[in-house]
Amino acid sequence: MQIPIFTVDAFTNRPFSGNPAAVCLLENDLVENLHQKIATEMNLSETAFIRKLHPGDDFTKSSCFGLRWFTPTNEVPLCGHATLAAAAVLFHVQKNINSVLTFMTLSGELKARQVEDHIVLDLPLYFTYPQVDSSDNVFLCLLSLFHQAAVGDMVVQDLRYSPDTKKLLVRLSDAYERSVLEELQVSAQSFLSAEKTGKVKGLILTLKGDSGGKHKGHDFYSRYFAPWNGVQEDPVTGSAHAVLSSYWSEQLGKKEMLAFQCSRRGGELKISLRNDGRVDIAGQMAIVLKGNLTF
Repeated sequence: MQIPIFTVDAFTNRPFSGNPAAVCLLENDLVENLHQKIATEMNLSETAFIRKLHPGDDFTKSSCFGLRWFTPTNEVPLCGHATLAAAAVLFHVQKNINSVLTFMTLSGELKARQVEDHIVLDLPLYFTYPQVDSSDNVFLCLLSLFHQAAVGDMVVQDLRYSPDTKKLLVRLSDAYERSVLEELQVSAQSFLSAEKTGKVKGLILTLKGDSGGKHKGHDFYSRYFAPWNGVQEDPVTGSAHAVLSSYWSEQLGKKEMLAFQCSRRGGELKISLRNDGRVDIAGQMAIVLKGNLTF
């Protein structure tokens, strides 16, 4: 069997930066356990599988496809950068003729469209809530561990939880600069020993943008860790920004924002909150590999 496969660096216009995702084009249904085997073999934070929904569908002419995402260890309900990568393969490799693509996913219908040199994703918007129950031992244990493994003696300005995505958002003090977030040494693997209930699936560290510094164009910064999904640190994370967008829009009083994820590879995301309760997240991409899986 041969399956066309591509590697796309998402949320960047430069190869070897941004967030790499593998994208597989499935002409026919795949034996279920092969999805995970392929994702484990690729060993990227996400491998996306685009599948035809009907026998007569065509990767060049059809506008609606199935889409699933797998980390090296499990399937996930939403992945922004791999959705951008999937759209990039259809638009730029398959030369899909449609202006808008629709993906049927575990998170419902997601749409992608081209706007100049960006691909715009229409994603769900997820809200966060303060830690209201100080007796919640899970959160107290996690926060204590995150201080040890991630932020040390740094000041945490806010702590929020997104129940829909099971992501914990930790905002560092506005007194810190971007370089502080970039230089943090985070032992993500140690998070696993503190949280085994399944209540948390990802940790977002975030920081307000520096309006007076050399990076004054960015409204906020972040880093993202998901060892519970086999991803120590994800370079640039669309799904985390579906959470960050609602939080920072509320904090800054803005619906249009520019974000930067401060991983080693780094990536930029353009954010626009919509009136229908969803969010448009736009990014650039670079296709760096084209080939076939053979087995």
